[in-house]
Amino acid sequence: MGFHVLLAKPRGFCRGVENAIRIVEMALELVGPPLYVKHAIVHNRFVIEDFERRGVVFVERVEDIPEGSVAVFSAHGSPPEDYQKAKERGIDVIDATCKLVTNVHNWARRFAREGYSVVVIGHRDHPEPRGILGHIPPGRRFLIETIEEARALEVPDPERVACVTQTTLSVDDTRAIREALRQRFPKLKEPPMGNSTICYATDNRQRAVKELARRCEVVIVVGSAQSSNTTRLWEIAQKHGARAYRVDFADEVRPEWLAGARTVGVTSGASAPERLVQDVVARLQALGAESVEELTVVEERVKAFVLPPRLLELARELKTRPA
Repeated sequence: MGFHVLLAKPRGFCRGVENAIRIVEMALELVGPPLYVKHAIVHNRFVIEDFERRGVVFVERVEDIPEGSVAVFSAHGSPPEDYQKAKERGIDVIDATCKLVTNVHNWARRFAREGYSVVVIGHRDHPEPRGILGHIPPGRRFLIETIEEARALEVPDPERVACVTQTTLSVDDTRAIREALRQRFPKLKEPPMGNSTICYATDNRQRAVKELARRCEVVIVVGSAQSSNTTRLWEIAQKHGARAYRVDFADEVRPEWLAGARTVGVTSGASAPERLVQDVVARLQALGAESVEELTVVEERVKAFVLPPRLLELARELKTRPA
């Protein structure tokens, strides 16, 4: 017996990822290979491998970028010291930091200027919190991942504590951690936003995957293991009762995953290209899917982000009009 496929909407690329990829595309066209990018521009194997084939060199340290080069700083954000190092090495920086990550940097700096200890909720192995922490003075920056860490946190002044979050976390998990912080520090200060500084795209995709999990026996999440928002989608689908699997590519979908399923849900992380989703749908059709339907949970209407000024200046300097 065949099964039905439900495609989550929204899914896949958010505006920040679209913008970051466009920035690298334009920079590569302007300066040619090799183009250096500090950290993976987005956390997706397909995107990174495609850029590498075309002459993009991804590095983790500013020191690994040759002096005098043009370099793109990734969408995840960087600490101020990296910009200073780049300046000292004569590196021409094109900043592709997502504007929603920049917003977190701004709040972190503001809270620090006002004399707060700033708690960053985020993953220690992810570049985004490292960038956020770089905007907060030593002694007043604290990174936590769990409720237990929130309950045990010690700060210089419990009356003056503020909190921001990595943009790609689980809304539900972060809510619980923030509540633990509020219990420990009743005067906790946060940005005036419903989900702290978790971005709209993360929130929307998590809402969509919850609905998929309610309707589907199996949920397949397309995206790379390095992608925080992709991993959260996979975790949320499991928590809401579905058998959930994460894949980078369609050929990773195994027939035994679909045993007994009447409806299979498909979604993708914010850094996964839509063509990978369609490849998965084609794979499911080859394995017995009889119909495919899109499930719209949230309509996203977001304006395109503004390109970095340095990229536009470089285009003018080279007398090239960006597309």
